[in-house]
Amino acid sequence: MNDTASPVWEIHINRKFKAPRALVFAAWTNPGHLIKWSGPEGFTSRHDTFDCTPGGHYRACLRAPDGTEHWVRGQYLEVEGPARLTFTHAWEDVDGTVGPATTVTISFTESGEETLMQFHQAPFAAQSSRDGHVSGWTSSFAALDRFLAAQIMVAS
Repeated sequence: MNDTASPVWEIHINRKFKAPRALVFAAWTNPGHLIKWSGPEGFTSRHDTFDCTPGGHYRACLRAPDGTEHWVRGQYLEVEGPARLTFTHAWEDVDGTVGPATTVTISFTESGEETLMQFHQAPFAAQSSRDGHVSGWTSSFAALDRFLAAQIMVAS
């Protein structure tokens, strides 16, 4: 009997933002905020469906600089503001076929004037898929940092 398990490809990203926890949580749960930072550098986003309540669904389009559209959809499993957010994440093929889903879990912890965001996404079917998502999320989180800084400047 072979006791070797298949690898579980997952993402763990911890990121601190100089923003209150409620604002960081709102950036994830308010569609007007989310479209301003989500997606890799140079991409734009829009929502077709957005119901950020437990059991609610979302469907969004990330448009690449070359005009290629990448559609993603999922369901919100936990919405415990401003501490935790869990949702599924699955890409759609051009014909509308939905690919394998991963689960994203995000914890938000306030620490003084900063918020620690602990991001986890799994399971990925392959290391290459995981690595592509790491790149995309890292770019998105840089945009989130800029978005939050702008929100704080406006509020000051």
